[in-house]
Amino acid sequence: MGAGLQIVQGYGLTETSPVITLNTPEDNRIGTVGRPIGGVEVRTAADGEIETRGPNVMLGYYNKPEATREVFTEDGWFKTGDVGAIDAQGYLRITDRKKELFKTSGGKYVAPQPIEQKIKESRFVGQVVLIGDGRKFPAALIVPDWEMLRSYAQHKGIDARTPAELARHPRVLDLMQRQVDALCEHLPRYERVKRVALLEKELTIDGGELTPTLKIKRRVIDQKYRDVIDRLYAEAEAGATRD
Repeated sequence: MGAGLQIVQGYGLTETSPVITLNTPEDNRIGTVGRPIGGVEVRTAADGEIETRGPNVMLGYYNKPEATREVFTEDGWFKTGDVGAIDAQGYLRITDRKKELFKTSGGKYVAPQPIEQKIKESRFVGQVVLIGDGRKFPAALIVPDWEMLRSYAQHKGIDARTPAELARHPRVLDLMQRQVDALCEHLPRYERVKRVALLEKELTIDGGELTPTLKIKRRVIDQKYRDVIDRLYAEAEAGATRD
């Protein structure tokens, strides 16, 4: 509105010609991509994937029958590959891409991006990556805001200055866990981050952890920090056994 223009959000794909939902200037709910346009239906699957059907949806990919079958449900709904939620008034909110989801060993699907954004609200957090595929619970790899963390350590009389010292100090780890616990307390139990590990180095494009558009390369991080991840869950398991 600063330029004198009202901006509203909509949603769609090339395969849906392309609009599925739309806010309007008269009926604009910020934080959503609006409600389905006329003649178009939207629903969410059990794992949260957004599905749609209507006259705007393609008949299929040209000369690609197998790819076409893969993107339609048995009852004819197009699978968008996006994850979201529909509120009581029919407004759609996009939360993640389906390929970003991971499933805990308990069978619960977790969308990492909304949780990561919540954790970033802590002034001590620079970067965060949620992990937990096939594990009992979600955990987080965190690159701290080192300046804020050093100030905290100095104020509390913690004898640690370098990233390596801070990342392993019990009081620092306790601080970060308390920060995460407070920010995630509203989440369902299966989405709460029960353990954190601190990474010394920033995630970068040159390091291979981020795309040129600064999106997280989750598979790369899973491989690069496999030892850290395995140790984090092993320590959690050992702690649970002792308890």
